[in-house]
Amino acid sequence: MTEPLIQVSIDGHVAIITIVRPEKLNALDRSMLKELSAACDLVEVNSEVRVAILTGAGKAFSAGGDIKAWAAMTPNEFGHAWVRFGHRVFERLATLRVPLIAALNGHALGGGLELAAVADIRIAETQIKIGLPETGLGMIPGWSGTQRLTLRFGAQVVRRMALGGEIFSAGDALALGLVDHVVETGTALEAAQTYAERIARRGPSATEVAKLMIASANGEDNGTAVEALGSILIAKTADLKEGVSAFTEKREPAFKGEW
Repeated sequence: MTEPLIQVSIDGHVAIITIVRPEKLNALDRSMLKELSAACDLVEVNSEVRVAILTGAGKAFSAGGDIKAWAAMTPNEFGHAWVRFGHRVFERLATLRVPLIAALNGHALGGGLELAAVADIRIAETQIKIGLPETGLGMIPGWSGTQRLTLRFGAQVVRRMALGGEIFSAGDALALGLVDHVVETGTALEAAQTYAERIARRGPSATEVAKLMIASANGEDNGTAVEALGSILIAKTADLKEGVSAFTEKREPAFKGEW
């Protein structure tokens, strides 16, 4: 059997999701998107995990979408099997119940930057470049480059990348708020692990709820955030326990309105 191209390792409270296709600069194809979604499942169901790190193997973070994976698709396939499917996977990463740190060990261009943008914190090595070069190829950013990036970083910086084709250095990206920390070459993962331990020491329930509230305040999927917060609250009530017991015992529930 071949090794998975998306690998997950868990050490204590920290999960590390690694894209392992270094010979292709960790470019993503559809099977890898499916593996990324499965990695989200592993993180979500493990109650010990309090923070996750996303990084790439070798000298690249991710070159984004593999052109060979979509170039021969029909417009219908491209729109649905590639763009919409990628959107769903990236949304899963962005809405993980735990904070996500992107350890940018290499360039984050196009889909690679869109992937980095799903993280709550981005730690970049000093040599990397960041940008959205898609319009130079006659296409547009397709995995929320014009949407999530605009919400998180502001419209003007996205205009400069998507319309003007500007490519930013790590220092420029730090000044523009595209990344949160810049570290020496070869140290992004170590720095991300240190930051992850910092997060893991904080209250996990409070951290999860804070992440949801920040996303809601930023206009990111308000409906999901509200329902998740409401469900977490209701799950702790005596009324829910009574309702489940009554259903199991085939009787009328005796709700008391107790929290």
